[in-house]
Amino acid sequence: MAGAREVRRRIKSVENTRQITRTMELVATSKLKRATDRVHAARPYSAALVEIVRSLYSPDLAERYPILRRPAETKRVAVLLLTANRGLAGGFNANLIREARNLLADLNGRGLQTELHVVGKKGIAFFRFRGDPMASTRTDIGDSPSVADAESVVAPIRARFESGQVDAVYVVSSEFRSAMSTPPRVRELLPIRPEGTKTSADLFILSPSGDFILERMLPLYLRNTIYALMVENAAAEQGARRSAMKSATDNAGEMLEILTRTYNRARQAQITQEIAEIVGGAAALE
Repeated sequence: MAGAREVRRRIKSVENTRQITRTMELVATSKLKRATDRVHAARPYSAALVEIVRSLYSPDLAERYPILRRPAETKRVAVLLLTANRGLAGGFNANLIREARNLLADLNGRGLQTELHVVGKKGIAFFRFRGDPMASTRTDIGDSPSVADAESVVAPIRARFESGQVDAVYVVSSEFRSAMSTPPRVRELLPIRPEGTKTSADLFILSPSGDFILERMLPLYLRNTIYALMVENAAAEQGARRSAMKSATDNAGEMLEILTRTYNRARQAQITQEIAEIVGGAAALE
């Protein structure tokens, strides 16, 4: 009966694991709904700011506002990687780290100097294990990033760009298309490149002055762009975790079916053996 007891212990272990993964799936589903709402709320505002700032770009403004500068030559590039603080989310963190490594390898291959800024324990642990240098790290941003979190992340990088210490800034994060589709992507944050039809600020009647508006809008543009990327990344994390935990729960259910059949066969064999021993003993007494 030792074999049946071992199978029974395995059944109990798998049942406990399935209960944990099922609970994590439900928690991720709940968090995903709130995270998705934040994504839908942040996207229109961020997209509007991007459109306005890029449409107002001009060489004259670039001379007056360091954040709008476009270096004649790119020598040093900052890469901001957004990962999660926790695992159990399938390939979510691994895909982001791979995308960042590919970007760094491409930039270094072009002869550019790079500096890496990492948000999230998983990304930090990976690059620290490899011994790769990181310019800055953050582990205090949770599942619900705020605008203040985005400002604290982007402010030091913005200052380095404005002072000329870096000539470009890229962000590696997940794009939230749906709960089942969260591919990593690379976005060039700085320098700001005009797109589409360019409109001169002189064509608008502005109150207060255009300078007053731009001085506040440009930092706001960067802050809200990073905020939108962070909330998308958080939603993608919950979507990936829900999918991973659902898959684990389903796999545990299939394993329980196999183990239950194995246990029943072992138990049946044991009962048959005991009956045979009883019949054999009774026949011997006759």
